[in-house]
Amino acid sequence: MAVAQINFYSRALNRNTTFQAVLPIDNPKGPAPAGEPARPMAALYLLNGFTGDDLDWLHFSGIRLVAEMNNIAVFMPSGSNSFYLDDEEKGERFGEFVGRELVEYTRHMFPLPADRERTWIGGLSMGGYGAIRNGLKYADTFSRIIALSSALITYRIHGLKEGTVDGHDVSYFRRVFGDLDKVLGSDRDPEALVLERKAKGGVLPNIYMACGTEDFLLDVNRRFRDFLVKEGVPHTYVEAPGDHNWEFWSAFIRSGLQWAMGG
Repeated sequence: MAVAQINFYSRALNRNTTFQAVLPIDNPKGPAPAGEPARPMAALYLLNGFTGDDLDWLHFSGIRLVAEMNNIAVFMPSGSNSFYLDDEEKGERFGEFVGRELVEYTRHMFPLPADRERTWIGGLSMGGYGAIRNGLKYADTFSRIIALSSALITYRIHGLKEGTVDGHDVSYFRRVFGDLDKVLGSDRDPEALVLERKAKGGVLPNIYMACGTEDFLLDVNRRFRDFLVKEGVPHTYVEAPGDHNWEFWSAFIRSGLQWAMGG
């Protein structure tokens, strides 16, 4: 098991950036084919929550052990409170970064599986929203989405003129999401992305969602679950006792990965 911190210049972000990597390539499960390097069985791009950074999952979740036990490579960038959306004014395209550039860069750097079936995206809270939004927007890249306590706040901020949402002033959401009168129906709205993908006949990722019954985001997770049921989108939805904290996320990232592996 190797753990690495990589710093590189991102064209999507227009600056140097850092991500953490957990790589089981020195502990393969079984022999590699003759003449080929050992490859993890899958690659997971794992996103942090609001106010967090690229070290959160390593520090608080036990993801290193989970990756080693299941022979999964895990890559953890920092979301910088961006909700993993593209900010054209600043020249920081976080959606493109996690949905395309980081995947391409890590595939060039490491002996990863290069097929969609074994390329997954996941996250918690803000990162859960980022995983759903970018997993759908870049559905040709990702086959699985693992979304924990997802901050699906598009439901709450659409049309908002003033006030606060979940402790944050409307000006923040306006800066990140743009015109709040146009959030629903835009490419920042997961429902709109599903409908667009279905209209074009494109494949959709399978989605795993988990949320605690004491979580302040439970209502929006249920609302998106109901939408997935209505549209017949493949998904697994789990509710269990728990709050918006690492105790819940540490348990359900394990459950989510077992689901992704077909267990």
